[in-house]
Amino acid sequence: MSDPTASAPVPTASGPVPPASVPASEVPSPASGVPAPEPMRDIPAGESTLAGTVNTVPLDPRRPHVDPARPFGAHVRTRWWAPLVVIPVVLIGMLILQVISTFVTIPYELFIGGHSTEEFTNADAPTLTPVMMLGVNLSLIATGLLALLALRVIAGVPWRAAFAVGRRFSWGRLLRTAGVMAPVILVFFALMELLFPSVPMTGAAGFGITATGLALLAITVLTTPLQAAAEEVVFRGVIGEMVASWIRPASLALVVGIIASSLIFGASHGSVDPWLFAYYTIFGLSGALMARITDGLEASIAFHASNNTLLFIVTALTIGDQGLTIDRSAGSGGPFMLVFIALDLVLVAIVWLLEKRRRARIAGRTPGSSWSAPELGQRRDQRRAAAVRPHSHRDIET
Repeated sequence: MSDPTASAPVPTASGPVPPASVPASEVPSPASGVPAPEPMRDIPAGESTLAGTVNTVPLDPRRPHVDPARPFGAHVRTRWWAPLVVIPVVLIGMLILQVISTFVTIPYELFIGGHSTEEFTNADAPTLTPVMMLGVNLSLIATGLLALLALRVIAGVPWRAAFAVGRRFSWGRLLRTAGVMAPVILVFFALMELLFPSVPMTGAAGFGITATGLALLAITVLTTPLQAAAEEVVFRGVIGEMVASWIRPASLALVVGIIASSLIFGASHGSVDPWLFAYYTIFGLSGALMARITDGLEASIAFHASNNTLLFIVTALTIGDQGLTIDRSAGSGGPFMLVFIALDLVLVAIVWLLEKRRRARIAGRTPGSSWSAPELGQRRDQRRAAAVRPHSHRDIET
């Protein structure tokens, strides 16, 4: 759910394979005139190197499901038919879970919450109560878990591959990125109010604490970050990777996977307004670019979670006793969406700068290192390739 006006949404291989050992009899001796090669060793998970903290996982030639030499988004290799099963299972499962949520929450609101049928059928009346929002968020969180299960069981891919490649997922990086993004998002929210005062960013009741607002605030804080993370797992971590797995050249696979996942993300929000569809698609594209820049989902989760959480916090404090009205019909968007599209692109640039700064800082901490930030990226890729090539060089195309 990434609507600016109100938003709606790996299976482990058997483990690292140790490098093939070389019999002592086959190692050239110094006497033969050929220097003996330096013995290979595994890089322990989390060891600090020139390329940063890494968790190198060599590719198992018998089960080549994750290729750490390829960029995030194009690093999954699986059976050709697996995406044909995984993607429909995830998308249909998401639809079924949301239908179940609707059939549970609407009767509750009608018979216990004291709401009328007109409130859920009239486009000008509140259509999303706190209880309904809770149901939607829980259904999307469940969809994220379903996606990871499908990735593991159907495609045979480690579920961790949906979160990062060549390293471990970092909660610290996620929180730091969210801390940088949050003020920028709030500035753009304020800019939106100044440039387009006729398009409300807040509730009509003005600032105030009400029972409805407190309920919405609690649900937002407790479930919206998880809902946003689940959507990133579904679209950037699973669907994009599944589409890209059909294509062997890494660059082309990455481009196709990003475009496909972004379009599916945009379509999943169900808007027929061209402005809103463009916004949702570019939002998905921005998250995919962040994941590619950082080789993981931390930045895209921080982006999605910060956007949704801050939006609903502002709404909760200004909504009064009303529910939310979500209008995605034709004509509900407009040129004001350019402000939000600009926000997405600015945040992509910020993530790129943060990653460049991180690599430069790592270079500065490494004694005797003269690597530049781009060179560090190349060095990281070379280390990944070196970890993989001895095991299944014929199976990898970078």
